[in-house]
Amino acid sequence: MTTVQQIVYARHPERWHALAVALGLVSPHPPEPGWAEFDGGGILAIHRENDDHSDGTVDLHLLVDDLDAAEAALDDRDVTRTVMEGVGEMLLVRAASGIEISVSEGTRTTSGQVAVQPIWFQEDVVEARSILEAVGLRADIVADRGGWVELRGGGGGSVGVHGASEPSIGLGFLAHGDLDALAMQLTDAGFEASVVDEAYARTVRVADPEVWINGIQADLYGYHREA
Repeated sequence: MTTVQQIVYARHPERWHALAVALGLVSPHPPEPGWAEFDGGGILAIHRENDDHSDGTVDLHLLVDDLDAAEAALDDRDVTRTVMEGVGEMLLVRAASGIEISVSEGTRTTSGQVAVQPIWFQEDVVEARSILEAVGLRADIVADRGGWVELRGGGGGSVGVHGASEPSIGLGFLAHGDLDALAMQLTDAGFEASVVDEAYARTVRVADPEVWINGIQADLYGYHREA
């Protein structure tokens, strides 16, 4: 089982803490200015910005049951095993595009109306998909032309892989249920939120911090679900 953790670096982490609560996410531990985690579908982690990660930067981290098994599954990839203070042993997986994601042991089951869905942008969608599948994510919605794949973690959360010339990890969320009610919930909590109709689904846009929360994709024209 794999759980998706989306790490956001923030200049004003307290604002993000308030947004997480307004989204219905729940913190398993009292949030601190330097680091906080909020569970929904997957985990939203808020890290204070630093010299290496400016405000708004996003990292993709995956929690797995067995780190040794994950490393073995990635034996043909560029993988470095390291130790991070406060986390323990961790794998750093580097794609040919230069994108680096991290993996650690200690998955947990999460659920909620709002789920994290970081977006991995790079030209080679197949490479990114194969790395994520190697560590336990499973493809769900796939574009017929190959430019998009959505992979879900058994412990909660998902990752979208989007074909793009400029590699990066972007911020993303996915919401079940009534998006108009979610926008009102955010507005009542002091956030400027509105619902926008996109080609693939409706989306809640939050102005500050700038966040897009996509609704569940129901129109599969040009897409298919993996068996």
